[in-house]
Amino acid sequence: MAFDVDGVLTDGGLRYGPAGEVIKTFDSLDGHGLKLLAEAGIVTAIITGRQSDIVAKRAADLRVAHVYQGVQDKRAAFEDLCAKVSVTADVCGHIGDDWPDLPVLMRVGFAACPANAHAEVKARCHWIAGTRGGEGAVRELCDFILRAQGRYDALLAEALA
Repeated sequence: MAFDVDGVLTDGGLRYGPAGEVIKTFDSLDGHGLKLLAEAGIVTAIITGRQSDIVAKRAADLRVAHVYQGVQDKRAAFEDLCAKVSVTADVCGHIGDDWPDLPVLMRVGFAACPANAHAEVKARCHWIAGTRGGEGAVRELCDFILRAQGRYDALLAEALA
């Protein structure tokens, strides 16, 4: 499962600090959802057009296996990812919110987006979150995937033990 960052893992806002650094806000529930996917054996990836040290740090914290930053051609990055993990596009998913994500969304077997995605993205997705990017859309997606694969209840039981 591949994830865009701005507008998906964050609310899409770009806040600048006093030294000109970009500050991003990530949702902790979304982060735990990514950890649960990894626990369930689902390979995770980030494919984003921006380059940011904070994204690298967040990805490491969440055990995201593959990170592509500063990507101008998301399709090429996605194809590289598929080759690295020896899978075909039809068994992969991607969540994105805007036009740069369309080349990947149109190739994967499962295309998803947050509730506030651009209309052209929504029109091409199999699944649309009920929540906005950076506000729980990723966790909603992770829970959906885990339930669809019959893994949700076992992970919840572990958490309750």
